[in-house]
Amino acid sequence: MADEMVLRAQRFINLTYMDGATLGIPKLEENGRTGWVVMYALTRALQYEMGITALSNSFGPTTLSTIQTKYGEIDDTRLPSANFGKIIQSALYCKGYDGGDIDGTYNSRVHNAVIKLKDDMGLGETYPNSSLQPKVIKGLFNMDAYVTVNYGLDKIRAIQRWLNSRYIHRKDFYVIPCDGHHSRDVAKSMLFAIQYELGMADGVANGAFGPGTQAGLKARTVSVGSSGVWVQLFTAAMVLNGRMAPFTDVFDAGFEATVRSFQNFSQVTQTGAGDFPTWASLLVSYGDQTRSGAACDGVTKITPARAAALKAAGYEVIGRYLYNASTTSLPEKEIQPGELDTIKAAGLRCFPIYQTWARSVDYYSPAQGVTDCRMAVHKAQEHGFKTRSRIYFAVDYDAMDDEVTSYILPYFQSIRREMDRLGDPYDIGVYGPRNVCSRVSGKGYSDASFVSDMSSGFSGNLGYPLPADWAFDQIVTKTIGSGDGRIEIDNNLASRRDRGQSDFHATGGERLDVAFDPAHLALMGMEVENYMAEIGKPGGVGRVYTVRECFDEIMRYDDTITAAARTFRMRKALIQTSAFWERCHYSLKDQVEDAGVIEYHTGIVPDWAKDLPVVEKFVDSSTGIAKISGRTGILSRNWAILAGMLQGDLLGHLRDEDRWAMWQRLYGDPVFNLTTVAYLHMWGAAGKAGDVAEPPMRLPALDYTLDETRTVLRRYQGTPDSVAVEHAQLRMPLYAIFERYNALIRNR
Repeated sequence: MADEMVLRAQRFINLTYMDGATLGIPKLEENGRTGWVVMYALTRALQYEMGITALSNSFGPTTLSTIQTKYGEIDDTRLPSANFGKIIQSALYCKGYDGGDIDGTYNSRVHNAVIKLKDDMGLGETYPNSSLQPKVIKGLFNMDAYVTVNYGLDKIRAIQRWLNSRYIHRKDFYVIPCDGHHSRDVAKSMLFAIQYELGMADGVANGAFGPGTQAGLKARTVSVGSSGVWVQLFTAAMVLNGRMAPFTDVFDAGFEATVRSFQNFSQVTQTGAGDFPTWASLLVSYGDQTRSGAACDGVTKITPARAAALKAAGYEVIGRYLYNASTTSLPEKEIQPGELDTIKAAGLRCFPIYQTWARSVDYYSPAQGVTDCRMAVHKAQEHGFKTRSRIYFAVDYDAMDDEVTSYILPYFQSIRREMDRLGDPYDIGVYGPRNVCSRVSGKGYSDASFVSDMSSGFSGNLGYPLPADWAFDQIVTKTIGSGDGRIEIDNNLASRRDRGQSDFHATGGERLDVAFDPAHLALMGMEVENYMAEIGKPGGVGRVYTVRECFDEIMRYDDTITAAARTFRMRKALIQTSAFWERCHYSLKDQVEDAGVIEYHTGIVPDWAKDLPVVEKFVDSSTGIAKISGRTGILSRNWAILAGMLQGDLLGHLRDEDRWAMWQRLYGDPVFNLTTVAYLHMWGAAGKAGDVAEPPMRLPALDYTLDETRTVLRRYQGTPDSVAVEHAQLRMPLYAIFERYNALIRNR
């Protein structure tokens, strides 16, 4: 929303500095909206009025020292010029304070505004007058807020104002925001405060978590009964890390329980005291780097000797990369042949990481999300990771918050959608700074975080708490073992949210199916059409689609079918055959039944069914591209959930609302429907639990025999005493056509 006084401030800059391009003061858009562009122009104008020749957007040391040496403080008796006063008035308006008329006078309205500004900063008692001190002026010329904004917390604002009031006289401490939000500036100010209380002199205190600060904190443990400034700093750090703690100078028994809860969450020994490991976890993202983690990750092949060294060092789970996009660097970055067998044999576990470049914002886009999801799924299947393994997609750079909004979230949303399209074979994790992890998981695009806390200077780590869903916390690089067992790793804490995988599909031997080559599409389609004509199928009248239309529709979803076949180690021809056969047999009768299901559950006949024969009401029907009923969809997917192949809630196959919910997805979502074909085949092989039971057989496999294929095709359609036996026999040559072309492509 435009503000009249901000508009006047913009006009003042443009009119006063009409030769701004030459001076280095750019012309402003006169829109009445404050922002950094306006603040930069005001900063440059202030520098110009003070005689600084090299103008800059930054209110840096030169600008500050010039004010200090030339004027000391600014008030109605020490106002350098009318333009200087107008700049101050304009800045007050841009910060939301009443600067009076922009007339260059330090009038009563300016007095009152300055008093209010300093009180909001927490400096009302430190500077109890209406003068503008140099550091206050510096705090005026930025976009920091000094009142709570965007649901800021009063408790955090109290800490911010306390820090300002206590340390503003120290040389390198500047006014921090008082907006009720933790941030990079607030985190840095806490380290300065720690160093000042340790007795470090100006120029020595630097806001870094160095050896001197660490040594000092090791002698500053606070516990039940402690009081004073060190308790204030410790409770402040707890609040800033999202703990429901009081900001106080007294450490009582109730607070001890809160400390233990934080220590448990952060993988710090539960002492209940503010000891060094706890201080470290509160102040810097990597915490106490001497902690030994149960997890690690690296770019080096795990050999038997290295596995033994890791096991001896207490590691339980290893993060390894699914793919290496480079053909020259880090030759062992991607999981090597036989490596997962070595990890399993050593009693270790593995979690997969996917990263190609991922080191700058321009990498991330929805299109890249689709590409990365497909490649990650392909490589995970190739390496033998079973369904429900979690793949961590990387954000390996310091993503600013606006970049997370504009680039990272759309990228992960695309991964989530594509994973759904592929049948949801793997869970999604995120690797990156704290803010990235929290925001991605907050949108529901991931369900576990691998946090790059070793990069403590990242803006996405400094000032953000450890994500609630953290699984692995990367804190330091170290070398383990010696001789052949020597290996460099990143040491990670493990929350046990993700224990990694301990069992893998065998690799090699029979190859997994791959995406279909469109060059063969016309020839395969012709063979399929000729065969269906030869056997007179689907036959009869009232069929809705031609054979060619059915074939083309099935092949449009080749990515979904390929992903499902690869995930469950079955031949994609099995899914293609069942789905194509059912689609060919979709009739006007099926349309009537589908319309009847909709009318039964909604009371409305859909528009597309108005010209059909009289529509009877049906509770359920075989619907969608592969003609699957809500009942069988529920039974097959329940089986997959119980078998650990699928996540979700168990539904009641006799419960109307559950059948209706399942039916709607099968009816309206071809990807969901085709993925369910794979579950139906596995459920059928397992004996159709909850339905007409048959003896279990082994689940569909890459080396299924013709008899096994025929049996599972029949079980998809019906019992041994039904027409399904005849149809299974007729479908075998169809299966052979699909499989012949699939084999030609996968074995090239």
